[in-house]
Amino acid sequence: MKKLPKLLLALSALAVAAGASAQVKPEDAIKYRKAGYSYMSWNMGKIKEQTIDNPAAYNKDQVLAAARTIAAIANSGMGALYVPGSDKDAGGQKTRVKPEFFQQQEEVGKIARAFNAEANKLAEVAAGGDVNAIKAQFGKTGETCKSCHDKFRMKD
Repeated sequence: MKKLPKLLLALSALAVAAGASAQVKPEDAIKYRKAGYSYMSWNMGKIKEQTIDNPAAYNKDQVLAAARTIAAIANSGMGALYVPGSDKDAGGQKTRVKPEFFQQQEEVGKIARAFNAEANKLAEVAAGGDVNAIKAQFGKTGETCKSCHDKFRMKD
C-alpha cells in the first residue's frame, strides 16, 4: 500500500514539473541551463584540482559533495530547459546550442542518459574515497560532457 501514495506523489510532481517547464520563457530557460552547467563545471573543477592537479589537497568530503552536486544537477531534468525558442539567443541571453540539438532528440537522449549514468557513478565512486578510482570515473564523466559539446555546442 505504501507504494501507491509514493507513485501518486511522483506522478503529481511530474505533472507540476511538466506544467512549469511549459511556462518557462526561452530567455529564462537559457539562463537557468547556463547556470546549471556553470555550477557543474565549477564542481568538476574542484574534483580535478583535488584528484588530478593537486592530490595532496584531496579532501574526501569536498570531492564527495562536488560529485553529488554534479549528479543532482544531471538528474534534475535539465532537458526541460530546452524549450521552443531557446535554440537561439533570446531576451539578452546568448546560447551556443546548435540547431541540431533540437532535431536529433534520440541522439541527445542517448548522450544525456550516458552523462547521468556517469555522473551518478562519479558520486558513488567518490563516496568510496579511492582517489585513483575517482580520477578514472572523473575522466569518464568528462568524456560524456565533451561528447555533447562536440556534437551540439557551437564554438566560441
